[in-house]
Amino acid sequence: MMRSPSRLAADRAGSAAAELALALPLLLILMFGSFEVGYYFLSEHVVQKSVRDAARYASRLPMTSYPGCAPSATALTQIQRVAKAGDPDGDADGDGTQDKRLEGWTADTMTTVRVTCDTSGTYTGIYSELAQGVPVVTVIAQVPYNSLFGALGIVDPSLVLNAQSQSAVFGA
Repeated sequence: MMRSPSRLAADRAGSAAAELALALPLLLILMFGSFEVGYYFLSEHVVQKSVRDAARYASRLPMTSYPGCAPSATALTQIQRVAKAGDPDGDADGDGTQDKRLEGWTADTMTTVRVTCDTSGTYTGIYSELAQGVPVVTVIAQVPYNSLFGALGIVDPSLVLNAQSQSAVFGA
């Protein structure tokens, strides 16, 4: 039995399912996109906090850790591990394995540590006896961003999180 076109246009059966089928992809994109954006900002914050912690740690190392205005090998490794794992040994949880604050942060060398000596002569106090100048540590991290949905190929795998922090050494 054939329905007339006017009766077919007035029939509402199945319209909710059709509307859901049209709206569902957009809703899923919005939902998972919100998760991804939130995770990106969390990851960016973790990298920022990590380099800030590492610069603060570096500023409290003794002045002898910076002979000739360059970090000693031990100081360099400890600063990099504080950035990557939150601990100078790289094992914050004490389980005997190297830790990392983010999944993509796989190597200590993703953190660069530069030391410059400010010889402007404007510093006094504890710095007045330093012939080489005041050591200023800059910690830079470049960590690849691991997307929540990276396996789906949605986010560019070459996306890198960058952060930088600087502090004068005062040797605690």
